[in-house]
Order: sequence, then C-alpha cells, then structure tokens
Amino acid sequence: MFRFFRKKKNKDEARVDEVEQTLETKEEVAQAEALPQEMPPETQESESILPENSSFDNLWPTPDAQGKVHIKVSLSDALPPIRDEELERAALAEVREDDLSRFGYGDEPEYEDEEVLESEPEPGTHEEPDPQPEPELEPEPELQAVPADKKGWFARLKSGLARSNIGAIFVGSRIDEDLFEELENSLLMADAGGIATEKIINELRQAVKKQRLETADEVKQALCDIIASYLKPLEKLFDIHEDRTNVVMIAGVNGAGKTTSIGKLAYHFQAHGASMLLAAGDTFRAAAREQLQQWGLRNDVQVISQQGGDPASVAFDAVNSGKAKGTTVVMIDTAGRLPTQTHLMEELKKIKRVIGKADPTAPHEVLLVVDGNTGQNALSQIKAFDAAIGLTGLLITKLDGTAKGGVLVALASGVQGVRPIPVYWIGVGEALEDLQPFVAEEFAQALVG
Repeated sequence: MFRFFRKKKNKDEARVDEVEQTLETKEEVAQAEALPQEMPPETQESESILPENSSFDNLWPTPDAQGKVHIKVSLSDALPPIRDEELERAALAEVREDDLSRFGYGDEPEYEDEEVLESEPEPGTHEEPDPQPEPELEPEPELQAVPADKKGWFARLKSGLARSNIGAIFVGSRIDEDLFEELENSLLMADAGGIATEKIINELRQAVKKQRLETADEVKQALCDIIASYLKPLEKLFDIHEDRTNVVMIAGVNGAGKTTSIGKLAYHFQAHGASMLLAAGDTFRAAAREQLQQWGLRNDVQVISQQGGDPASVAFDAVNSGKAKGTTVVMIDTAGRLPTQTHLMEELKKIKRVIGKADPTAPHEVLLVVDGNTGQNALSQIKAFDAAIGLTGLLITKLDGTAKGGVLVALASGVQGVRPIPVYWIGVGEALEDLQPFVAEEFAQALVG
C-alpha cells in the first residue's frame, strides 16, 4: 500500500514568506546605500530644500520649477519593525523546508484530498493460506445414572414427615411415664395404628430398662431403631432382568400420581441403561394419553397409544412391540379407579389377563401407586387391589404434603389383614430426583425427627 502525502500552506507559512521578502528588500536597500551614486540634479536640488533629520511623517514635498517633486524615503521608516518571535518562526520554517527537501518531499504537488492506493498482487505470487485441519468431533457422552443429592433429599423427606411431631417430644423431657404417653399419642396421630403403636411402645420400655437409658436423646435413638426394624421387611430393591422384556403394570386410584410416577421411573431406568417403552392404557381420563406422551418426549421414549381404544388391546400391542424390539422395560399405565367400583376392578383384571396372553410370564411386576396423604385409608386400597390383581410392590407419593408417614408402620405390622407388600420407591416432590428407593433406616430417622 502506497500513501501520498499532501502539503498545505497555513497562515504561519504565509507570514514567513512575507517576512523573508521584507528581509531581502532591506538587504538590497542597505547595499544600494553603501555604493556611491551620483544624484541627479533634480534630486540634489530637492535635497537642499529638505531640512536635515527630517522624517517621513513631517515631510512636506516642494515641487521644482517643472512641477516635479523628488522625495527620498528609506524603507526602514516605512515598514514596521520585525519582532523576535517572527524571526524565530521563520528560522524554524527554513529548517522544516530543508528537512522536507532532504527526503524528497519539497517539490511534490499539492493534493486537496488524500488518496489511498492499494498495491495489487502480481499474478502468480498470491499465496493461499494453508488448509486448517477439521476439528475432531468428540463422541457424545453416554447416559449415566444421575446420583441424587441424598442430603438434600433426606432434608425434604424429614421436612415432609415433620408433621408427625414425634421429635419435639424429646426436647427437654425426662424419662418417665409422661414421655411414653406422649410418644403413644404422637404415633397414633401419625397414622401408625393402634396395634403397631402398642407394640412399639412396649418394646421401647423394655429397651430403656435393659440398656439403662438415662437421656432423652438415647431414648429417641432407641425409638428410631425399633421403627426401622419394623419397616425393614418393606425395604426391597426393584430388580430388572436384562435377559427378558420386563412388563410392569401400574395401578392406583384417581389422583394418586400414576402417570407422573411412570415418567420418573422411565427417567431412572434409562439412567441405569435400560431401554423403555410406555403404554397409554388410561383411555378414560381426559388428556391422560397426551400427558404420558409428553413424558415420552421428555425422556425420548416411545409411547404406544390409541384414541379411545380398549385399554387391554393397548397393553397387548405394547407387550408384543417390546418383545419384538428387545426392549428392557415396558410400563403400562391404567385408568384410576376406586377399589369400591366393582366393574372397574374387573376391567383391571381383564388387562392383566390380556398381558398374560402376549407373554405368559407377564406382568412381571404389578405396582400400586399410593397417595401418602390418604392415611389409614391406604390400607384398604392396598388390600382391595392386592386381592384383584396381586400386587408385587408399592410406590408411595406426595410425602412432602400433609402425609405423616406412620401408615407404613401400620402396613409393616400386618393390621387389617393387609400383608406386608414391599415399598420400592417413595416420592417427596415433583422433580425427577424426588423419587428415591425406600430405605427403612432413613425413613425411620425422618419420621422420628
């Protein structure tokens, strides 16, 4: 790229030129005065007329006989004196002019506008940039199980079960009969049931005597251990067989949270590497099919559904599709129904029979979703559904609401003719991580506080 410079004269340069002309004129006049010259007769005569030491200001010219006036004027009297600042600027201007001429800029023409010219590359000399290697794509990470924040989850469970108010009894209390009475009332209010409460209090009295417990904290820990021992038979892990298509049938009353629980279970099963298939068997409730499809989109899981079709046929197609694709888990949603509605319970039995026609060993798991806020009414639900379809496990939801949690103690004690059915999961919120496996010791600690 070449750039041409332009040179413009400003006011200072114009003033320097004027001063230089003035200096040259004064030198010429000085030289002329130094040379002896003969004055013409007209000038000599006129000089004799002028008075000596006359200045230009008081000079009155007198014409000669021919009418001519001869005046001798010095330029030093006519021009104003030159200041030292002007002489200094003139000297600097001369130096600048010399520097410019030294580098070849003195004779350049003046340009009003600055022009920028870009040099064009010669043909054949254009160098192409080296090709950059394409970045290597990193492989997508495999789906791994997301560990839940156990501390945060336990805090939410403890907060949800705090309504039982059992832990507050031990604050500043002495070990006496009043303490046992208050504990008995709190367990009854927590839906533990009369039979289970009586057994727990009797065992606690014996533990205090045998271990010679003297402080309230020691009694509190003993109570926690007794409740955990009662709940231990309900603790069981959900087993998935990888060599077959595991068919899971989900049942429950209206509003227990079946569809939401299915979506959470699909997320957890996928996190452990299982392939999933969902069946929208709830063809009665409005938007039930769309709700399950949304969970399928969220978890990237296929959903088998029919618009207003027979729930048994939807379950049959889902089992056959899962077996053909080698799907690990097929979960079948069913419509919510009350255990007192006989015709709906009969339909539930039909769905189970049709699933058995698609796979003689299915369903491998029959789960009942129980709302934890129902209290002692949960026992009657468990008993009715177990008699109809043979439950293999429970899923307790909404323990973060008004639930008190003591109903699991009643379930473990086998009251009202209810057999102890394993509890696979418990839920304490709406988030995916809020559904966790049931652990008896953790639940007892959260219940006691």
